Amino acid sequence: MRNKRKLLVEQLDKKLQPFFESRKVLTPERGWINTIRTTLNMTMAQLGTKLTITRQGVKRIEESEANGRITLNSLRDAANAMDLKLVYALVPKNGTIDDLIQTKAEKLAQKIVLRTNQNMKLEDQGIGDEKMAKTIKELAEELKREMRKSLWD
Repeated sequence: MRNKRKLLVEQLDKKLQPFFESRKVLTPERGWINTIRTTLNMTMAQLGTKLTITRQGVKRIEESEANGRITLNSLRDAANAMDLKLVYALVPKNGTIDDLIQTKAEKLAQKIVLRTNQNMKLEDQGIGDEKMAKTIKELAEELKREMRKSLWD
């Protein structure tokens, strides 16, 4: 099961690879529909005709995109009307899916080890920094390997 999970992570990272550069892309303030439409020198009326809606309907779609309330279907329809393709993905803010899991595992391991060590210190049984770092690393590897649901709490 562990190897299957690792393989799934590797496959997902491979699928997302083409999108990693998109993290650098800033969405235009007025949204993509407005930006592309105006760059193409297409009027709202022209886009409305292609979408079989009014000019005011196009304005509402552009405003809803700019405000983050547009649906994927509306985006796809607008893209198709301008002979474009909607490309959609969720990518980690930094690095890969594997990196995301590693970071979460390290944070959880550190939290667990520090809490445990604090309790041990109260009983005068605390461990040194070097031993603590090694324990955190080992626990993080185990948490990542087992892909515990607690990584996401």
